[in-house]
Amino acid sequence: MSNTRKWSSQKQRSLEILVRLKRLYPDATCSLNYSTPVQLLVATILSAQCTDERVNLVTPALFSRFPDAPSLANAELSELENLVRSTGFYRNKAKNIQGACRMIVNEFGGEVPKQMEQLLLLPGVARKTANVVLAHAFGINAGVTVDTHVKRLSQRLGLTEHTEPIHIEQDLMRLLPQADWENWSIRLIYHGRAVCKARNPACAACKLADLCPSANVEFKVESTKQKQRERSQAQKSDRN
Repeated sequence: MSNTRKWSSQKQRSLEILVRLKRLYPDATCSLNYSTPVQLLVATILSAQCTDERVNLVTPALFSRFPDAPSLANAELSELENLVRSTGFYRNKAKNIQGACRMIVNEFGGEVPKQMEQLLLLPGVARKTANVVLAHAFGINAGVTVDTHVKRLSQRLGLTEHTEPIHIEQDLMRLLPQADWENWSIRLIYHGRAVCKARNPACAACKLADLCPSANVEFKVESTKQKQRERSQAQKSDRN
């Protein structure tokens, strides 16, 4: 198969997957709790190698004590560390949060920048964090957020052969409409948590299984037979 035909086939499949994900998770949205762009930035930094649920347990006290960039920039680092300790890697996270907020105050007028290039200058911010902030704080789809769920499912679904997040993101950006870049990630994350888990993915319960080259072959055969039986029953019902 030529590369052109390969990409065309993958694009058609990715669009069908997108349609189904929208049906499965119509209300999917960012799981992190925040009130301002800087709070979303901080929460996303904290979410690295940590669950969103844990971050949401930590941020109320953190944002009550330090609600904005100036207060975070001037906080005692030891106090920041204690407040975020349970999210893991707390020393590095506290250092990055303070460094990012100091840069926001000193170089960006106290406002979180809205450009990818500027966000990437902030300590602790790579494309994953920048994509989340741009999409959910400013409504800007600059790229596709690739976390562990998105990486795993994109590979299983045969939408990328890469392992590096930047290359996976580039493949997904090529396959998906820009308007859906971020909601694709959010819905794929929901699906990864609920169905396509790292260990023992529930292929028999997966509404994407017939589109997934990694799904159990026996399940695919049974799924096809079940659909044929359903169509046959529907046709009989129409005749009656």
